Amino acid sequence: MKIVVVCDSFKESLSSLAVADEIEAGFRAVFPALECISLPVADGGEGTVDALVQATAGQFLHHDVTGPMGERVRARYGVLGDGRTAVIEMAAAAGLDLVPRAARDPRIATTFGLGQLILHALDGGCRRFILGLGGSATNDGGAGMAQALGVRLLDENGQELPRGGAALQALARIDASALDTRLAESVFEIACDVDNPLTGEHGASAVFGPQKGATPDMVALLDTALFRFGQALETHGGVSIMTAPGAGAAGGLGAGASVFLRATLRPGVDIVLDALALDTALVGADLVITGEGRLDSQTVRGKTPVGVARFARQHGVPVIALAGALGAGYEAVYEHGISAVFSVVNRPCLLEEALAEARPNIRGTARNIAALLALSASASASTARVY
Repeated sequence: MKIVVVCDSFKESLSSLAVADEIEAGFRAVFPALECISLPVADGGEGTVDALVQATAGQFLHHDVTGPMGERVRARYGVLGDGRTAVIEMAAAAGLDLVPRAARDPRIATTFGLGQLILHALDGGCRRFILGLGGSATNDGGAGMAQALGVRLLDENGQELPRGGAALQALARIDASALDTRLAESVFEIACDVDNPLTGEHGASAVFGPQKGATPDMVALLDTALFRFGQALETHGGVSIMTAPGAGAAGGLGAGASVFLRATLRPGVDIVLDALALDTALVGADLVITGEGRLDSQTVRGKTPVGVARFARQHGVPVIALAGALGAGYEAVYEHGISAVFSVVNRPCLLEEALAEARPNIRGTARNIAALLALSASASASTARVY
């Protein structure tokens, strides 16, 4: 029997790799000769670097960069086993969790450190990039990133703008003549699971600004500044970007990356599964096991289990999903290629207990599923002998 285990982490409990180990152990107790391919995965958010580096025998690198509020930050990113693909979570350099709540101010927060990480990876020979956009503290449209990469953002007097989203309201011209030429040799994919435009009531400032410390007055100022930046981006790049789906991701970084990096925005789980070569792993597989900490109605909106099921369905391989909890509307996953769903929690308990018991619960649930499959195969064989 061949199974492919492609699980996200169970948040606050186990990494995706640990989850896969327990599922394999549970199945192997019933099928000792099991062939198992484990691909720890993430959906482009937190954990993406860890999952891809582990799965491809890559390496982690560290580099000192400018943090979101101008402080020095020791940021980590990954290089995959091919030695040419860098995986960077923008939150490592410009994340909200790097800024104490009382110090958050999206008017001056910058993505400059992200640009520095890209430069460091370019210096190391990387020419393919996977960028995760979740958890940003910024609202500068990727302007800081562009400045780190050589772009000059000028006011009416030809003076370079300071960093931060608010400064963009004075933008008059973009000078990209010193943009790092190695970017033209590189391919950028952006893991983006939101479709917000750059500005307006559904834009970066209005929707995500308050989470980053923006007051209503700040939201209005930042939205105006991003509108001016968006117009300049369209003029500079010769593309329509203001209302493009995903332009407002990560404080407008989706827009800046689309123009300066010529990046492609894709669902994060699709990027990750492509990088892990899931299509190849599925050849000859009898079953796929996927899952994450919670399955509910939101799972169908770009989460790992449904992304895995989409790949598996193309190969005609059935999919079973495990979860720590089954929330309201989890049944929607049945319409997206998942055949059966199991909660690994085997008794009423407190959340703390469920988290602490995740390892044995996952292994036990996997063993029970394997035993049921073995029983089904035995019953089918007996029926065939009778007839």
